[in-house]
Amino acid sequence: MNLVIVESPAKSKTIEKYLGSDYKVLSSKGHIRNLSTKGRYALGVDVDAGFKPDYVVIKGKSKVVSELKKEVKKSDFVYLATDPDREGEAISWHLYVSLGLNDKNYKRIVFNEITKDAVIHSFENARMIDNNLVNSQETRLILDKIIGFRLSQLMQAKTDGKSAGRVQSVALKLIVDREEEINAFIKEEYYTINAVFKDFNASLVKYKNKDIEIKSEIEANEILSKLSNSFNISDVSKTNKNKKSNPPFITSTLQREASSKLGFSSKKTMSIAQKLYEGIALKNETVGLITYMRTDSIRLADEFIKSTYSFIKGKYGDEYVGYVKKSSKTENVQDAHEAIRPTSINRTPEEVKPYLSNDEYKLYKMIYYRALASLMKDAACINTTVLLENGDYLFKVTGQVISFDGYLKVYSEYENTKDEILPPFEEYNSKIIVANSIDKEQHFTKPKPRYSEATLIKEMEELGIGRPSTYATTMETLKTRNYVEIIDKKFKPTEIGIEITKKLQECFSHIINVEYTASMESDLDKIAEGSLDRLKVLTDFYESFEPAVKEAYKLLPKKEAVKTGEDCPECGNPLVIRKGKYGSFTACSNYPACKYIKQEEKQEIKIIKCPNCDGSIIEKKSKKGKIFYGCNNYPTCKTAFWDMPLDKKCPNCNSQLTIKGKKIKCSNCDYIEE
Repeated sequence: MNLVIVESPAKSKTIEKYLGSDYKVLSSKGHIRNLSTKGRYALGVDVDAGFKPDYVVIKGKSKVVSELKKEVKKSDFVYLATDPDREGEAISWHLYVSLGLNDKNYKRIVFNEITKDAVIHSFENARMIDNNLVNSQETRLILDKIIGFRLSQLMQAKTDGKSAGRVQSVALKLIVDREEEINAFIKEEYYTINAVFKDFNASLVKYKNKDIEIKSEIEANEILSKLSNSFNISDVSKTNKNKKSNPPFITSTLQREASSKLGFSSKKTMSIAQKLYEGIALKNETVGLITYMRTDSIRLADEFIKSTYSFIKGKYGDEYVGYVKKSSKTENVQDAHEAIRPTSINRTPEEVKPYLSNDEYKLYKMIYYRALASLMKDAACINTTVLLENGDYLFKVTGQVISFDGYLKVYSEYENTKDEILPPFEEYNSKIIVANSIDKEQHFTKPKPRYSEATLIKEMEELGIGRPSTYATTMETLKTRNYVEIIDKKFKPTEIGIEITKKLQECFSHIINVEYTASMESDLDKIAEGSLDRLKVLTDFYESFEPAVKEAYKLLPKKEAVKTGEDCPECGNPLVIRKGKYGSFTACSNYPACKYIKQEEKQEIKIIKCPNCDGSIIEKKSKKGKIFYGCNNYPTCKTAFWDMPLDKKCPNCNSQLTIKGKKIKCSNCDYIEE
């Protein structure tokens, strides 16, 4: 018996159907080990011993590891089939160590899509774990742990913030910097002048062959006074121009387009994409509909390209067959997976729609047609430019007609490409045309807009900050930590977010910046390639970082505790709100000289009168923190309900009715109120 270990339970069910009775497929349910909280600063890293990590089994995963160990003993051979990226490689290595595998009884397999052919093919290309990829991921983990823990501890001591991080804090800085630009922006007035004709409008662009800027209403009125309603057609030119399709999706472009076109958050996009990748039950098979969704490569497999060309020829004709889009940057060979694409071009969105939720269908449809469009011919446009003279002033009007739709035949839904048709100026008998009116329009310059999820991800990608797997997590962290608020679907930094950024820049501007973070990503790539030593990267970083942390503890003032307005009954000093392990509490500001802590009065919120005694049913918490509803005369009366009781009785058995979600049901029998 051969054992195959994957990360996801959903994926294991799909793959087991492909492999037959000689294989058993189990899941590690994600990561099984992480750095401990032992040692200096609870980092789980021995800095003095060459940054030696101390790994522990993640809480709640001991049972998973034990079950996998039992299955390993029963198996003849083990295949580690975790995700095809650095993180997946690291998980395979953790499994290798934790399960006591050796080089004779295991192999590492990778597949970029969960289809029967791809999975079977992966066994033919089984290999050993790539230690360079593992070293790169481990270095990232250690860096993020050191920066995250040390800076988070610092920020908690000096600000109201809860966390800081290598990528998170740089992304927050981008948001704060943009807000400062917006606040500092001074708007300037300007005017445009447009001639309005029956079928089109023309804009003033030049005066005596020089570009014109109109900065005041006085200037605009002066120009209007010199213009007549008669215009001379001075030039009509037409140019043929091709409009190229975009390459297939990578992680960042998928998240950006899903945000702007579908209104999905990056977290939602990745969650849906994960389901499409791991496998969907169709009519006759369970199969992954898309390739792996964490990638920064636009490469497409030769087999997919060939099958798509055949599909295009058969459905749209030879004239629609295009070419493969090439990347403008050098792709990292170690991470050169495929782009995000459908696993089969013949599996159309319309065909699989009955088996998908509405959101799954929307995302799959966009992924499908983006990949298809990328291999279709360019659209062809005829651009028309008409120049109109009015004395020394030159007006311009432009139009565009799609002469060949090309890839727009399948992708026009996602692009703004409507024809702007102009009259046939060449056929005019006279070169003079008359405007219905000439109008001025006031405008004001605007600052750059705040970042949305889509534009922030684009900026991070272009600046080289983070990696495909980090974008969605970064967006969620900024929101859940209350470092940003969402206004009109855009990020505005909160006071805490601004405070955190300011404090970090006071002491860590040499590390929390775009250039350093991008450089660190480049170093991690080099470690993955085997061209850079991990110890050098970590040592160089730590020798700069740790002294800055110690200096920051001295330099930054400790945050002041919030006063309650009351005085301590024991010593007369002000009472303040402090934070403890179990939440906030009120205590004396003169601690440790005075150790007074105010005992908060518990207020019982009565739900209904107890049906079994003269007490009241109140909200309570179990030892494990789960909310239930019980009598306040406990232990004399032990009446209790898991669901909220109502002041109503069951018409069938006269027992207590309770409410859970939107359903009202009996606490004793099967009665449910319609």
